[in-house]
Amino acid sequence: MEMKYLRSGSGKPLLLIHGLGGNARSWSTVWPALAERRDVIAIDLPGFGGTPRLVGETSMRTLSDAVTSFIDAQGLRGIDVVGSSMGARLVLELARRGGVVGSVVSLDPGGFWRGWERHAFFSSIWLSIRAVRLLQPLMPAISRSKVARTMLLAQFSRRPWALHPAVVLEEMRAYAQATAFDELLHDLAYGEEQEGAPVGSIEAPLVIGWGRNDRVCFPNQAQRAMALFPDARLQWFERCGHFPHWDAPQETVRLILDNSPRQIIPTTAAAPIAHNQILSGARALTETSTRPLPSAAEQ
Repeated sequence: MEMKYLRSGSGKPLLLIHGLGGNARSWSTVWPALAERRDVIAIDLPGFGGTPRLVGETSMRTLSDAVTSFIDAQGLRGIDVVGSSMGARLVLELARRGGVVGSVVSLDPGGFWRGWERHAFFSSIWLSIRAVRLLQPLMPAISRSKVARTMLLAQFSRRPWALHPAVVLEEMRAYAQATAFDELLHDLAYGEEQEGAPVGSIEAPLVIGWGRNDRVCFPNQAQRAMALFPDARLQWFERCGHFPHWDAPQETVRLILDNSPRQIIPTTAAAPIAHNQILSGARALTETSTRPLPSAAEQ
């Protein structure tokens, strides 16, 4: 399978893996600052963005296999990785497998719920995605309204009114278009539970970041994740919801850059790919910007 991806910057390679419903552009709020220091690669997982669905089952296990195949095909074994939400659980699985990735930052990983939390997650996201699909014709207007953004995204962000309208619009369109959304939502809630890694088995730096105000993966779940991954360090994001790269982009960038060895690995950079478009102009955005990466029409 050809997995679509964005690539920009220079330095040591860094792989970004989005959450449920997102795509490579979900990282737009932190991409420019990361690309100043790293060769940043963000993928569209199978069934999201420009990458077609897998043949057969789509689950955390098969997605992990697909990402491992992508890493091997690109000659990137040992690459540092960052994941958000579903992607955060995926990078923990890659770390657990050993030998696939280097340093890991896992931001508010899903899959550590128990009892009623599992049903609350499934039902709330199930209702949310159906509302997002029904509201697509109105989404440009909704994204421009602070009140409407707050009503739509209160579960995901502590300060949804402060998000840039273009970021919200792009993300909501990605959610509605994700063909693997429903299958993966059920797998996350009711599929195989995440296995852990014995103490001492993960040697590269591993950080699990969690928003204190996360209303998707409740903060008490962080201790369960730490119990399964005792080699990890827990980093709290104060005054932050489910997406630290939305609510605390500067802090997120610092955590990512500080979590991996500082030496630069020379790379022979291929032409950046943005669904067959070059990522020009990404460096023009500032670290604190909440604007998205340039669309094909802007390039």
